[in-house]
Amino acid sequence: MEFLGFTIDVAALTSNTLSILFNIALAILVFVVGRWLAKKLVTFAHGIMVRSHLEVTAANFLSRMLYGILLVVVTLAALSKVGVQTTSVVAILGGTAVAVGLALKDQLSNFAAGIMIVTFRPFVRGDYVQISSYTGTVAEITLVNTHLTTINNHDIIIPNSDITTSAVVNYTALPNRRVDITIGVGYDANIKTAKELILKLAKEHPASFSDPEPIARVTNLGDNSVDLTLNVWTTNDDWWSMQCDLLEQFKNVFDDEKIDIPFPQRSVHIKGLDQMINNMDQSQKIPMSKN
Repeated sequence: MEFLGFTIDVAALTSNTLSILFNIALAILVFVVGRWLAKKLVTFAHGIMVRSHLEVTAANFLSRMLYGILLVVVTLAALSKVGVQTTSVVAILGGTAVAVGLALKDQLSNFAAGIMIVTFRPFVRGDYVQISSYTGTVAEITLVNTHLTTINNHDIIIPNSDITTSAVVNYTALPNRRVDITIGVGYDANIKTAKELILKLAKEHPASFSDPEPIARVTNLGDNSVDLTLNVWTTNDDWWSMQCDLLEQFKNVFDDEKIDIPFPQRSVHIKGLDQMINNMDQSQKIPMSKN
């Protein structure tokens, strides 16, 4: 067949067209089926992560990341069916990933630390923790930073990479907690009576544990007082209220029993003070001359 002076092989054209259409249809089929399988696999993986008690934020993020990776693989497989050289596409994607990684290296560090936090769970939402010099209740854990709420309702945002390189004190990781109260009494006070009084109040408090039972010891002979330390166990929920109750009760019972709680006192000696006073007295005795 000739068209405008050109010879056209209709059979070859028809064969090539059918081949191209077949490849396009195959590529579409690969993409559709591959995406469906990717969604099923991601849903299955997400269910496993949730059942393994992984933090919901981390499970959702990892699921989305897995779906993105699988979608890229499916797209490359579909493009290869229509004759696209995927090697160059993979090289471009790899270079782009390296560039993005270098630009966001700090955020990636926080992200990696966030994965470690939600995986190993040194603390969870609602725990009362101390991270470096910050203390508060864990309000939210993201894959980049962690939010603490202080007792005066301040929101502290700490990068996750700082958390993994700092010491973390989790005050509420265990169900029970010990109250330690140190109170000083005067050196002329009856130590035995003072110990009996604070032990009696501790044992009678409704939130205190009898096992282990409260104990009181002399822990220091200070400059101005004999320090008694009470150790009594309670639950995390009652720790703060019981400590405040006992401090108030100790003050009241010591006042009733006339047991002194001394305050710091210092004796100051000024060298040469006596000579200074004598000089002032002598200067006052010298009569002033009259003109």
